Amino acid sequence: MADARAVDRTRSLLRPDTPSTLRADGVLDVRRPENGPTELRAAQRLMRFGPLATIYERAWRPLFRLWMGVSGPTVDVERTFAVRDLGLVDDGTRVVLDVACGPGNFTRFLAESLADAGRRDALVVGLDASEPMLARAARDTARTVRTDSTGSTDLADHVAYVLGDARELPFEDGSVDAVCCYAALYLVPEPMRVFAELVRVLRPGGRLAVMTTVRRGPAVVADAMATAVRPSGLTVFGADDFTDVLHRAGFEAVEQRIHGAAQFVTGRKR
Repeated sequence: MADARAVDRTRSLLRPDTPSTLRADGVLDVRRPENGPTELRAAQRLMRFGPLATIYERAWRPLFRLWMGVSGPTVDVERTFAVRDLGLVDDGTRVVLDVACGPGNFTRFLAESLADAGRRDALVVGLDASEPMLARAARDTARTVRTDSTGSTDLADHVAYVLGDARELPFEDGSVDAVCCYAALYLVPEPMRVFAELVRVLRPGGRLAVMTTVRRGPAVVADAMATAVRPSGLTVFGADDFTDVLHRAGFEAVEQRIHGAAQFVTGRKR
């Protein structure tokens, strides 16, 4: 079950007109009934398929890394970049938002990293549109107990999960210290709208980090591949799609690293 304090802190970040209902599985539901169902393509339907939540880390993520190529990022590389790019060891990082968090594997890692940095008041919020993924995330997080020099701490004290639409994040402008979206933007509907929402909810001085696909090779081949996979709901992004947005938004320290068919993009909001 979700920790009441983590849920209350998460609710304090929401826009005033956002409905919020705490479900029996400990997930905070902020969906707006008036928005109605979203038309989903094959990739998005797969992410909401219940059994996938059980095998996500063992099956889906290895397939993604295979598609990224031999020089694509490993989970260890992703996590190393995240700690640095999100400023998790900086004193000012207290509230982190993990968008399209799936079954919460990365969300829990972020919370553990903040705990290792001595951030006893940290809060990590994972948001996703998949009910089965979030149910798994909440269940696994509730079972996680960390032991450090100060004793045992339930990770759930510092983690909350939100069921909502990343294209219209329920949070106030500038309400989080760091925001990330790892291995998910290529799967979501309207990914550039989602990316704009990441920028909106980040406070000045806060850090953003994404990891997603990138077109590689001769332009004619890369464009043909991007066109071929689009009907399935997958997006292969251009090398400048995200860095251009950040530069136009006035971000500082914008950086891009390309590993195989994956790109890591990070920056700090002015």
